[in-house]
Amino acid sequence: MQLRTYIVEDNATIRDNLIGALEELASIRSLGWAETEGDARRWLAAHGRGDWDLAVVDLFLKEGSGLGVLEACRERDASQRVVVLSNYATPEMRVRCAELGADAVFDKSREIDALVEYCIAQSAT
Repeated sequence: MQLRTYIVEDNATIRDNLIGALEELASIRSLGWAETEGDARRWLAAHGRGDWDLAVVDLFLKEGSGLGVLEACRERDASQRVVVLSNYATPEMRVRCAELGADAVFDKSREIDALVEYCIAQSAT
């Protein structure tokens, strides 16, 4: 099963490479992307339960924060997953993200393979 995935990442190069890698390696289908918290919140509000399977969220955005995007995902369906992919995956930030409902947190520089494995596992369920 392909995971219908929404990406919240403001760096175009990272975003394009991430989408390409996840589509090739982890059987995701990109539904779109946002560069700002506001755009992500609007998309999530318009595409509720059942419209997406996975959201991948960076913490630092052009405007706003990935933490605000996590808050916007709190009322999602139990089958929908939200993960954080950030260069700022400190132990404290991992706790904060979990408190806001993140299912997992991955470090951009060291845990891309773990993100791919996570996506593969999710698509198998």
